[in-house]
Amino acid sequence: MTTFKEIRGTAVQSVSSDPTNPEVGQIWYNNSIGVLKGYQLVAGSWAAGGNMGTARRIFGSAGTQTAGLGFGGLITAKSSATEEYDGSAWSAGGNLGTAKYGIAGCGTQTAGLGFGGYTATGNTNVTEEYDGSTWTAGGNLGTAKRALGGAGIQTAGLAFSGIATGLTNATEEYDGSAWTAGGNMGTARKYLAGCGTQTLGLGFGGYSTANTNATEEYDGSTWTSGGNLNTARIGLGGAGIQTAGLAFGGKITVESAATEEYNGTSWTNSTSITTARSYLGGCGTQTAGLAFGGVPGSGSSAATEEYTGAVLATKTITTSTS
Repeated sequence: MTTFKEIRGTAVQSVSSDPTNPEVGQIWYNNSIGVLKGYQLVAGSWAAGGNMGTARRIFGSAGTQTAGLGFGGLITAKSSATEEYDGSAWSAGGNLGTAKYGIAGCGTQTAGLGFGGYTATGNTNVTEEYDGSTWTAGGNLGTAKRALGGAGIQTAGLAFSGIATGLTNATEEYDGSAWTAGGNMGTARKYLAGCGTQTLGLGFGGYSTANTNATEEYDGSTWTSGGNLNTARIGLGGAGIQTAGLAFGGKITVESAATEEYNGTSWTNSTSITTARSYLGGCGTQTAGLAFGGVPGSGSSAATEEYTGAVLATKTITTSTS
């Protein structure tokens, strides 16, 4: 039988306390407590958070896992309602100036940005800024559109792709008061996800002529191709930054629970979200993400889930007998 030493080149050490800086794959026996341990990568996981006050879909989102923001969308009709998450529960915030769905968002719970969307009269170019309690008018987008991607912060926002008169690949940059044209995406698409910043943006998934797995990276002026998602889908959620992105949910032909992590080059499959759904909200980081609302097959969902990313950790090694 092959031994651990033959596999790893070192024997299992017997120590009185756990090593302070173990290496990945290292195994040791803690003789003070009589336990065999190892240092390994622990997969990311989703856990239930507090439900939104109102189930909704196709809405804007921003913030972090402990300070999330959801606004607009479809409830039974177009909504202007805003909700704020504190890490355990949602509460009502100030209403948008205009009810709409297909709106994009970025920023934080106390400095949020919502732009574009579809109102009672059609696509809108309206931008609204949130201060933690009230939405006020900002500078209009150059082109009215819905189902677009968003990234950045309130004073340095990024809007890209979506539906104008048809699909568009146009990008616009916000400086806190006005939008200006940026570099076009390589692929025009709708209902894509976005994350990152105005100068290090990430756009992925969505629908062009079909569901796409294409990922593009923005450097402040130009989009370039990144690594493809493992699963092409529309209406997915996104979080994180360009070199540590998170994609979850969406729709293939039915709702998907797939979760993927991006390292700046390629996507890796992670633990699936508990409730498969599309057109959901997303915010936070790759290691502390938040997914909320969406379409779980029909109707709308109020469910919230919190993501803890993959981490290196010390684990107790056990055996079982049958």
